[in-house]
Amino acid sequence: MKIFAHRGASGTRPENTLPSFAEAIRAGAEGIELDVQLTKDNELVVMHDEQVNRTTNGKGAIKDKTLAEIKALNAGSWFDEKYASTKVPTLKEVTDLLIARNYRGIVEIELKTNVEDYPGIEEKVSDLMLSQEWPFIYWYSSFNLDTLERIHKLEPKTRIDLVMKDSEEATNMAMDRSYIKGIHPSLDWALAHDAEVPNYPIDVRPWTVNDEENLKKVMDLQVSGAFTDFPEEIQLAKRRNQQKT
Repeated sequence: MKIFAHRGASGTRPENTLPSFAEAIRAGAEGIELDVQLTKDNELVVMHDEQVNRTTNGKGAIKDKTLAEIKALNAGSWFDEKYASTKVPTLKEVTDLLIARNYRGIVEIELKTNVEDYPGIEEKVSDLMLSQEWPFIYWYSSFNLDTLERIHKLEPKTRIDLVMKDSEEATNMAMDRSYIKGIHPSLDWALAHDAEVPNYPIDVRPWTVNDEENLKKVMDLQVSGAFTDFPEEIQLAKRRNQQKT
């Protein structure tokens, strides 16, 4: 079971920022998950929400702002004043960091097209990811099945997973599409389906597992991985529990 740093080490650093990803790398995260959105001038930025309100000092939708306008925002003080100089990173800036730190784990790129459509985002992300060789493995994921189909056509050999909360319809649709290799359900869904998950026909990686009690539960379910805001703590807990068995 691999542990993925959810938006980087987002429990101890401002989420989806270079400090968060740097800390995930330092902590030895086996995987790193990040979210990609598209600006008004078609630049790929890493942020979870479609609006900048929650994680910056700005207001409004990413799709209505240029990269320069987004770069002018403070993306760290909402978490802690010591991160006041932190900016919203582009996807390229994150991959540059991963290369500089020689990261060799898995990078999970979630395309955030379940609220905003972002025409052309799949092509832009794929163009960047196919532009060179990487020291890490990368996968794609999304809540949006249309996005997953488009990215699969662009990169038929790249792994694709469906992100979902607790929809039975979503799991059925994932099973109907052979190019979807796994699902990322909520922790609640995984625990509620404890009888099915150990023998599920595709990989299951629940989010978000932030304490040892829930980690033990998902380890018992034999999931393929789990997302956490605290990669260092949860990876240490995983090792402790593996040593007991």
